[in-house]
Amino acid sequence: MQKHVLIIQGHPDATKQHFCHAIASAYKNGARNRNCSVKRINVARLDFLILHIQEEFETGTLIDDIKNAQNDIHWADQIVIIYPLWLGTMPALLKGFFEQTFRYGFATSNEAKKMPKKLLKGKSARVIITMGMPAFIYKWFFRAHSLKSLQRNILGISGIKPVKHCLIGTVDSSGVKREKWLKKIQALGQHAI
Repeated sequence: MQKHVLIIQGHPDATKQHFCHAIASAYKNGARNRNCSVKRINVARLDFLILHIQEEFETGTLIDDIKNAQNDIHWADQIVIIYPLWLGTMPALLKGFFEQTFRYGFATSNEAKKMPKKLLKGKSARVIITMGMPAFIYKWFFRAHSLKSLQRNILGISGIKPVKHCLIGTVDSSGVKREKWLKKIQALGQHAI
């Protein structure tokens, strides 16, 4: 059976290519070599507003870009989320995308006085985070808090598991180091993990 892979490219700059874009392409190429069906969402190219009040999250109208993103997430077996670490967490645009997309009725149920049902069970995820600092400092000193928050508070509560990750530190280092990472990411794509 063909595996469906969705790549969510979360770098907020739509004006030029960054290493996150190269990572997304490497994963996509690897997955296609395995005959996976691959779709890609570039969050920076979507047109949506940031939510301001609880009612918008609970009952607000979905725009077409968000409806299409939800359809792609439903379609996917494996979700790959790629973003740069900004001020210790994901960029605000990517967080806004998750707030718009992972609403009640899509990611979880909203039943009064009951634990929410996980509506995205059966999907797995891979999170790839780039950063300027060495990855071990983010992991051990800062305890990878944004990764843990994404795993627990967005993906986990929705039923997406397992969630695997790659932390790519000192991203501004040599081209040789970047090429090694791109080969590793492509190999992960070939295994769709």
